Amino acid sequence: MAIDLNRPIIIDNVFRVLLVLALFKMTTSDELPANFVLGDSLVDVGNNNYIVSISRADFLPFGLDFGRPTGRFTNGRTIVDIIGQELGIGLTPPYLAPTTVGPVVLKGVNYASGGGGILNGTGKIFGDRINFDAQIDNFANTRQDIISSIGVPAALNLLEKAIFSVTIGSNDFINNYLTPPPLSTSEQNSASPELFVNTMISKFRGQLTRLFNLGARKIIVTNVGPIGCIPNQRDTNPGAGDYCVTLPNQLAQLFNNQLKGLIAELTSAMKGSMFVYADVYHILEDILNNYIAYDFENPSSSCCYMAGRFGGLIPCGPTSNVCYDRSKYVFWDPYHPTDAANVIIAKRLLDGDHNDIFPINVRQLFQA
Repeated sequence: MAIDLNRPIIIDNVFRVLLVLALFKMTTSDELPANFVLGDSLVDVGNNNYIVSISRADFLPFGLDFGRPTGRFTNGRTIVDIIGQELGIGLTPPYLAPTTVGPVVLKGVNYASGGGGILNGTGKIFGDRINFDAQIDNFANTRQDIISSIGVPAALNLLEKAIFSVTIGSNDFINNYLTPPPLSTSEQNSASPELFVNTMISKFRGQLTRLFNLGARKIIVTNVGPIGCIPNQRDTNPGAGDYCVTLPNQLAQLFNNQLKGLIAELTSAMKGSMFVYADVYHILEDILNNYIAYDFENPSSSCCYMAGRFGGLIPCGPTSNVCYDRSKYVFWDPYHPTDAANVIIAKRLLDGDHNDIFPINVRQLFQA
């Protein structure tokens, strides 16, 4: 039987339509947004493994409950790890890992670095660290790689839908302003708290504006937590006794109040932006004040400890003692929360009300 070459092959046409619809669906609503993370050791997942820094967490007992040490500064997962898992995004890889190349970057990249800060002089006590300016430079490199891979229109669409989170600022106080010279930048150390915070906010304004100009639209900005309550500050300021140290918390609150205004300012000025203010200070303060209700037994000491009343004088290391039940401690080491505390913080950022995160929570931002 002869085949009429001029007659349309209906089955073939139907197949083509279905294929186009399937490809369209794969690249639109069913595709999860990319997750880009910037910040300090609270959200570093291994970038410091690849630089010459004494701020490292690629050895036991870090990662004790993660399965292995990866460079995360906790016994288990970071807050962004937990949020990523809850949203189905999964774990976001570190920028400096040799495997974070090619199609991998289309799902998001983590640029965070232990010791990093808003100000470039922050954290110099650690040697190398990737401060916020350099992290944005690294994101700009990733952005160019994405454009080279999928083209400008698709790249801008990917970035517009992506979630960006920024967790930075604590080191600017702990490892800069509150650190005496010559371990910190002396002219910053001698400034008044108001002037120092104004300098931070001014710098941060330019950095967040640059991130927006590079294509970021959905940006979660985490404030500075109650740093006067961490074991390190408790032990280096023994005069506070059983209480949190006042000055560091006052500095954090001074910064946070201005940060809230900055977020409102940027949202108003940048058309199409969705800036979200994550109040981790409020969440962690609530955990510390009501730790028994959250099933913790120790709200003030480090689980991984070596010296100091609160285990805050020496960083966590291979020769440190480790508490038996990490789930009962709020703090893993002198500076960072445990996986158990991170779970509570992450879930309140995901689904919390305006007291925890404003104007919308992470899940709402994810679905927007």
